[in-house]
Amino acid sequence: MRDPSNPLSLRAARPALGQSIVDAIGNTPMIELSRILDGREGRLLAKLDYLNPGLSRKDRIARAMLEAAIADGELEPGQTVVELTSGNTGTGLALVCAVLGYPFVAVMSEGNSPERARMMRALGAEVVLVPQAGESDVGRVTGDDLALVEERARVLTAERQAFRADQFSRRANRMAHQLHTGPEMWQQSAGQIDAFCDFVGTGGTYAGVTVALKSRRPKIRCYVLEPVRSAVIAGNPIVSQQHQIQGGGYAMAHLEMLRDVPVDGYLTVTDDDAIATARALARREGVFAGFSSGAVVQAALDLLEGPHRGQTIAVVLADSGLKYLSTGLWPD
Repeated sequence: MRDPSNPLSLRAARPALGQSIVDAIGNTPMIELSRILDGREGRLLAKLDYLNPGLSRKDRIARAMLEAAIADGELEPGQTVVELTSGNTGTGLALVCAVLGYPFVAVMSEGNSPERARMMRALGAEVVLVPQAGESDVGRVTGDDLALVEERARVLTAERQAFRADQFSRRANRMAHQLHTGPEMWQQSAGQIDAFCDFVGTGGTYAGVTVALKSRRPKIRCYVLEPVRSAVIAGNPIVSQQHQIQGGGYAMAHLEMLRDVPVDGYLTVTDDDAIATARALARREGVFAGFSSGAVVQAALDLLEGPHRGQTIAVVLADSGLKYLSTGLWPD
């Protein structure tokens, strides 16, 4: 607030002191992306969830799932936590478990970028890497790869009498975004959102944000985004599961998080467009984010050229470009 004794000075309110890094999760900034519009009419608002402590939006669900399990008595003191991950939920769980005092085992496909495994290990997690299915390529994690990771996670959960975080089915995933991400976006945009689109992994962000936004303004249109050759949620046949957008697009037609959640339309994106737009975000907006962030921004730009010309589109930028330095996203 402004100091009345000095009209040129500004005094920022001192933020509340957090008890741990867990208290730094959420309340991420939202900005307007104007330089990337290239003359398109309308506004593009980006929620910078890659600025969470674990560098992704998945920190939110890690905290929510563990806090709910502790409150319900499902997670016992000192019990091992196990979860399959592409690396982002695992990083979130690793940092929350480090603070709360739970051993954590992350189970991940070898096809995911190695930066993620290194970060989880640095946070104290045990990382179990699962070889990819026979026809899968490094950097392109398929639904078949994920099934192998799921099988290994189930075995480890039983062997260690562990708590399974189970991000694909626990309601706390969706509620983290319904109670926090969506309301934050509404407040930060002053309610000026006409459409929202999201690249779907578990579906938790899409579901939670959609329910939160539509409860405040039912006519907001919400879109599911998938890889162009694997748009099974939209009801299209699988052409190929091979794509580079890590953390989603697993060709899973039925996701628990999307049950009873409205979908106003289905969008697709190519690898090339997602990559080009992620690079443009870095070079033109100073936003250093990952593959899926390029994908959702490209989808939003397409909406501004089509049914939402002149309107306001909102997206969540899921994770940091730092998690992809070894991939083809960032050329030398």
